[in-house]
Parts: sequence; C-alpha cells; structure tokens
Amino acid sequence: MHRFYVPNISLTNSSFELNLEETRHLRDVLRLKPGAVINVFDGNGNEYESEIFEIGKKTTLANILRQIDPSSSESPLSITLAVGLLKGDKYDLVLQKAVELGVKTFIPMHTHRSEMKVNEAEKRTERWRKIAVEAAKQCGRATIMTVEDPMIFNKLVGSEIAGRKIMFAEEGGGKFSQIETADELTVLIGPKGGWEAEEIDLAKRSDFIAVTFGGRILRVETAAIAVCSILQHRFGDMN
Repeated sequence: MHRFYVPNISLTNSSFELNLEETRHLRDVLRLKPGAVINVFDGNGNEYESEIFEIGKKTTLANILRQIDPSSSESPLSITLAVGLLKGDKYDLVLQKAVELGVKTFIPMHTHRSEMKVNEAEKRTERWRKIAVEAAKQCGRATIMTVEDPMIFNKLVGSEIAGRKIMFAEEGGGKFSQIETADELTVLIGPKGGWEAEEIDLAKRSDFIAVTFGGRILRVETAAIAVCSILQHRFGDMN
C-alpha cells in the first residue's frame, strides 16, 4: 500500500488535502487515479486508510475510511541520537537508518574533528528533516523522527539530559553490559577521525558512560547503526 505523510489530520474531519509534493508523486510517479486507496499518517503515530476522490494540479483531496495500525510499531525505548557531522551522502544514510531503527530524536552534532561547520549544517537541516519523512514512509513508521537544529558538542553535553547517557568511544570504553535498564537514552557517536581526548573527559565528567566494541574501529555510519541496534535489542522491542 502506498503511504503518504499528511500532518494535522484526524477522524473528526474525514476530508483532507495532500500537498503539491505528495500530489506530484502520486499523480506523476505512481499514476494513481481517483478511487485509489492509500494509507496516510500524521507523523504523531496515527495512520489511516483513505480514498482519493479528486486529483488537481497542486493538491489532492481524499477521505479517511478508517484508522489502522501502522505496519511498524514504535519502540518503548526513547533514543536521542547525536552524531558527529559528516559531509556527503553518508550522513543521509545515518539519518535513514536511525529512522528504521526507531530513534525518536536525532541531533546533528559539531565536534572538534567534524567535517562540516555548524553554519553549513544549518543549511542542510530542512533537507535532513525531509529525509526523515521519506524514511518513515518507507519503513512503515507513523511517527516522524525529530531532527533538531545542529548543536555544538560542549553545549549538548552540558545541557540537561533526561535518562541514561551513552558515548561510543573506540578507546577507553567499557562493555555494553555496564548500561543499566533504561527507557530513555541519549547516545553520542563521534565524527570521522574520532573524539578528542578532552571531549571524552568532558562527557565522562557529565555522567556519560563510554562504551566500545572491544576496541574495533568502525566508520561513523556503522557505529551509529550497530549501537542503536544493540540498545534496541537490550532495552527496546528488537528482541
């Protein structure tokens, strides 16, 4: 079933519009016609089976038929994932996989060795938010992963953070078994080139637990995927 993102829809108002971008996709790419049945989700966990009744140049009109369960349920584990900024499409991959792995919030993070500066990242934030929407469509989530504005490492680490705090560090980290049961986690993944020693010290002083995979050296995108998978297996719904 084709899925579309339509914010601010509900059963109390059964008719709704799909915007220009979604209209172009269903009309020009999928070649859907009035009478076609589609699934729409609101980004807040709700999904509806709906029927198209009019396709225009800029908008599509449809009616909700019934509320349905999203094909991908939300994990009980709330993960906030902060990843050191990378140039190119590798960062897009990290975002996509974070959505697929049930991450709730994503923070583009500038560190000492980041490949991209904060002002460059700010220009890409809207693009990253669109990637989060598209990834949710593909993987069946009805909740959109929040992509925050880029943050500087020191500011992030020094802010008030709820739940347990984890830092993936290839040197000086312990085993994942040291992490106690949690329903909310903030996870830091360093940039290409790794952390500065001062950053690791600052994180530890701010009560972050450093973990590693036995000293293995991983690419940023590999580390982000692996760490989120293990945490969802231990504390979430991937078990």
